[in-house]
Amino acid sequence: MSVSSIRSALQVLPDGLREPLIDQFEQALDEYRASDWEKVGLKAGKFCEIAFCICAGHAIGTFPASATKPSDFKTSCLNLEQYNKTKGRSLCIQIPRILLGLYELRNNRAIGHVGGEVSPNHMDAEFFLRAMKWVMAEFVRFFSQLPLDDSHSLVEAVTARTFQVVWSSGDVRRILEPAKTAGQKVLILLYAETKPVKTALLQTWVEYKNGTDFKRKILKDLHKKALIHFDEEKGTAEILPPGQTLVEKSGLLLAAK
Repeated sequence: MSVSSIRSALQVLPDGLREPLIDQFEQALDEYRASDWEKVGLKAGKFCEIAFCICAGHAIGTFPASATKPSDFKTSCLNLEQYNKTKGRSLCIQIPRILLGLYELRNNRAIGHVGGEVSPNHMDAEFFLRAMKWVMAEFVRFFSQLPLDDSHSLVEAVTARTFQVVWSSGDVRRILEPAKTAGQKVLILLYAETKPVKTALLQTWVEYKNGTDFKRKILKDLHKKALIHFDEEKGTAEILPPGQTLVEKSGLLLAAK
């Protein structure tokens, strides 16, 4: 997916709508690749609010400079249907109805499951991501000033399947991109966990054979660079804000397809 191409396709939108929309979409992709299902939902909620403002701006004929959260999201979306005869069904009916489904699930089920139930967070994240892709692709199709063939190719890229980087099963984690270095794997795994992890468990996940070298060459090096906090006494490691930023901005969450 080419972000610059998406940006060009949505050039008719104000910067204050286009850039946050793309940013939330990219962040949702990153959180999905890191298997952080709850954060996908958080990004989906913000994405919905921005997408609604784009639909509303199209309907009334004037885009706002930036996104604002409507006081009643459901009513606001349904009110756009009155414009469909002059402004078309796509942005007045179809996209708003998709946004309603996203917003309902994000607000009333997908975040913070507790208790003995089987958590549907992963299943919800799948829906969030695919619905966001559909909305983004529809915006590209609707607003694109690109030649038809280029617009079609871009839509296909936006809706292409996204592969997650971290596989989890119970207490087991694996990085699905073997080419990543041990240090990169540590950063990705700690980013996905968002809490301190026992170094012995982390070593197992990274599949690093020598425990002494793992601490000395990998964990202490990342600690020295202020990317993680390695507490040797407690035997734990936790990602730090600079490490989070590195993971998000450097493409570490991109898996081979």
